[in-house]
Amino acid sequence: MPESRRGVLYGIAAYAMWGLFPLYWPLLKPSSALEILAHRMAWSLVAVIAILAVRRHWSWVRELLRTPRKLGLLALAAAIITVNWGVYIYAVNTGNVVESALGYFINPLVSVLFGVFLLKERLRRRQWVAVGLGALAVVVLTLDYGRLPWIALVLAVSFGTYGLVKKTARVGAAESMAVETLVLLLPALGYILYLGQQGTSTFGSAGTGHALLLAGAGVVTAIPLLAFTAAAIRVPLTTIGLLQYIAPVLQFLCGVLVVHETMPASRWAGFAIVWLALSVFTWDSLSTAREARRTERKQPEPVPA
Repeated sequence: MPESRRGVLYGIAAYAMWGLFPLYWPLLKPSSALEILAHRMAWSLVAVIAILAVRRHWSWVRELLRTPRKLGLLALAAAIITVNWGVYIYAVNTGNVVESALGYFINPLVSVLFGVFLLKERLRRRQWVAVGLGALAVVVLTLDYGRLPWIALVLAVSFGTYGLVKKTARVGAAESMAVETLVLLLPALGYILYLGQQGTSTFGSAGTGHALLLAGAGVVTAIPLLAFTAAAIRVPLTTIGLLQYIAPVLQFLCGVLVVHETMPASRWAGFAIVWLALSVFTWDSLSTAREARRTERKQPEPVPA
């Protein structure tokens, strides 16, 4: 099988697993969102260390210890992803799956805004149209919900910030996750031990199956990340950009078809505007990539000396 096709399959698998997360977290009830988050942090470290041990890949540790700046960035990334994970688990387990999907739909638009205000990038006209439509959608959905869609906005901004920090750190996915979860290990274990001391922990008290599912939170966190990494090194960023919509589409379908969340006409209108914004954004990305390839082909070949 060609590497590019294999990369696409890895990407589909990664985003499909992320998109089906709303079916997993409710299985962990009666655990609270904070308890699930703590176990996800702890068991993710176990899963990543096991993966690195199988690969026998430890040479990066010494190099990373020599660069305090990267360690600081990964510690910051750990704090940001904690917010993202916690809000997402809360959203799913409180019946706000559709709003969580909205967060990942508008995430690409948030990343574009980060590029403008933080990296001083210049937007093309169609990108501005997409951002404007995204802002309009937030207004429409605010009127529909009767409040700012804070879950969606926190998820979009936190994940966009996380991506920006990770891009700056430039550390491999598994290695980065090992450091991030190591940073989170002490507070996670502290909270788990606190629940045990208070007699409110569900780990073990809710049955062996429930305990295994809590431990499995680490596995379901690590596997899609590794699949994504395998995809990212095999396919162009434009392809990754298209594949990323698989996750929020599946999350949205889970919210509407599985959880049966209410979708009044005004909410459909807000999502329709978001999807229009993403269509414009994707059209611009594909057109720009196509034009870049065309320009590259027209470049004259260098004359040998």
